[in-house]
Amino acid sequence: MAQQPHVLIVEDEAAQREVLAYNLEAEGFRVTRAENGDEGLLCVDEDAPDVIVLDWMMPNLSGIEVCRRLKIKHETRSIPIIMLSARSEEVDKVRGLETGADDYVVKPYSVSELMARVRTQLRRVRPATVGQVLTFDDIVLDAETYRVTRDETPLKLGPTEFRLLSTFMEKPGRVWSRDMLLDRVWGRDIYVDTRTVDVHVGRLRKVLTQNGGSDPVRTVRGAGYALG
Repeated sequence: MAQQPHVLIVEDEAAQREVLAYNLEAEGFRVTRAENGDEGLLCVDEDAPDVIVLDWMMPNLSGIEVCRRLKIKHETRSIPIIMLSARSEEVDKVRGLETGADDYVVKPYSVSELMARVRTQLRRVRPATVGQVLTFDDIVLDAETYRVTRDETPLKLGPTEFRLLSTFMEKPGRVWSRDMLLDRVWGRDIYVDTRTVDVHVGRLRKVLTQNGGSDPVRTVRGAGYALG
């Protein structure tokens, strides 16, 4: 489903992995499962998640090493990582955070607390999915009420154009390739030609400039589109 927030669980204990997946899916998340570190890295390469829930103690490739590898790569360093560990000593927590983990949860943990921590991290990277109001110059997008205004004038956007705009407004200045926009706005389970992206960006531009405002969407030749 387009715009559905995506969480990757990397956990070698099947029971814990399935409990986490069940609860995340019940909260409306799209979930990918990996049972070891190598599989987790492969999943990130194939379909980058919005948040990673990562177990520390796994055979062969530990969670700490997975975290280190992801955080040194430009393409993946901004993905929030919540580290799960039975290690409760402060020195272990510090080590996990210094390796790049964005949060650290000690086992056994409360599932409801972990869900809250996932939402907190998601709020950082995809604020529109948790109903926050986004602003860019004179454009205001309210994800909860599904309203968009420019210079306080209401704009009527179709569902696809709304998702496009919310994607752009979550990360102003970021260049989105057509393939990235297809994954984020349309979803991986739906086949859409990349030319369709150009059509909907054109529709979005038309609405944004209908009252005489400048076009905030920038075309980056050979790369894609960006807001601002």
